[in-house]
Order: sequence, then structure tokens, then C-alpha cells
Amino acid sequence: MGHGASRLRRLVREVAKFGAVGGAGVLVNLLVFNLVRHVTDLQVVRASVIATVVAIVFNYVGFRYFTYRDRDKSRRTREMTLFLLFSAVGLVIENGVLYAATYGFDWNTPVQNNIFKFVGIGIATLFRFWSYRTWVFRALPARTTAPDSGSTVEQERNKQRVP
Repeated sequence: MGHGASRLRRLVREVAKFGAVGGAGVLVNLLVFNLVRHVTDLQVVRASVIATVVAIVFNYVGFRYFTYRDRDKSRRTREMTLFLLFSAVGLVIENGVLYAATYGFDWNTPVQNNIFKFVGIGIATLFRFWSYRTWVFRALPARTTAPDSGSTVEQERNKQRVP
């Protein structure tokens, strides 16, 4: 098993962690959505936007401290800005599906609302996974190994500094 198998294992592990955090985020999203719908008179899409925002906050904590805890942490302001930007795009995708179903097709029963909320979450999740791993939680540069000694390039540099 070579380098390709190792990369595949890392990707599978990343997808599993993303899925665990995302799955919990979906539950938070749907629970808050249904709670807001039951205790307020807000329209369906407004209730959904509130639920999505709560889930975004929940997911950031999970992604930063679980899924992508080993990723670059040096530029937190940039990371947070990009996370919020891509999350906002995901929010529009997710709630756009619900809006189209509710107001475009008049599918506005509680069951239909939950189905199309879930479909919107699914579509937005594909976008979020790609954008978060590509732009937000950037991988640290790979440590390379010096050809002859088996030590890392960083270790070789440090040896050169010693008199």
C-alpha cells in the first residue's frame, strides 16, 4: 500500500469526522427549526434561518476542535471570515430549497417543511465540505523526509544550525 492508499485513508477519516460533526449539526438544525416553529409564529423560512445560524455556530466549534484540529491555526481571523462566508452561501442554498418548496410549490405542511429542510441541508453540505476543506481549514504543509537519513528536512536544517 503506497502513498495513494494513505491519502485515501486520511480522506475517509476526514469525511467520517466531518460527517459526525455535520450529523450532530443536522440534528441541532432540525431540533431548533421545529422548536422555533412550535413556540413562535415565525414563517417557515425565517425559523429555518434561525436554526441554520445556531447549527453554523455549533458546527464551527466541532469542525475547529474535532474534525480539523490538526489544521493550520495561525490565521484565525481569516479562517473565521471564510467560514462565515461559505456558511452564508450554504445557508442560502439550504433555505433556498425550502423557500422554493414552500412558496414556489406550496408544499407547506410540517412534514413537507422538514423534508425540504433536510434536502436543502444535504445539498448545502456538499458545498460546505468542499469549501471548508479547500479554503477554510487549510492543511499544514507536509513534512518531507530527507532522502538519505530518514529524518525530516526540518531536523536536517536544525542540525546545520548547530556549530
